[in-house]
Amino acid sequence: MPATNEAEQAYQVGLRSLSHRPRSRLELHQRLSRRFSTNAVQEAVARLEENQYLDDAAFARSWRHSRETHRPRSAYLIRRELLLRGIPTEVAEAAVDGLDDEACAYRAGQGRVRALKDVDKVTFRRRLGDYLRRRGFSFNIANRTVDRVWREREVNDSA
Repeated sequence: MPATNEAEQAYQVGLRSLSHRPRSRLELHQRLSRRFSTNAVQEAVARLEENQYLDDAAFARSWRHSRETHRPRSAYLIRRELLLRGIPTEVAEAAVDGLDDEACAYRAGQGRVRALKDVDKVTFRRRLGDYLRRRGFSFNIANRTVDRVWREREVNDSA
């Protein structure tokens, strides 16, 4: 297969892959490397970046927004996820800058309340606290969030 034809195929596969969801440069590079030669992958990735289809900073912002909106996590865990996807440290730091862990923990806790509606306080504290800590929130933030959600639950139950 001629190199330019292979590079074009890699570019087209890259475009299709990016149409499904945003990807980091590293993710796309690894994905294309499974099927194409190193030179074709490098050409395709460079062309995708040149045409602004591939941008690690935009990917990092998108990842943060998605996590904040749909699956709240701590700034620490989002930063770690970005680094694992090949995002440079400075870009990952900029993406999570200003993220409010308290608000994210509260949103995550609110999303979990229904599953814990019929449990006692001790079980509620343990399960919700563990859930929040698995999402990267500190012990203190998790405890404050558990207390807040429990108080709100009590108020709603008595109303």
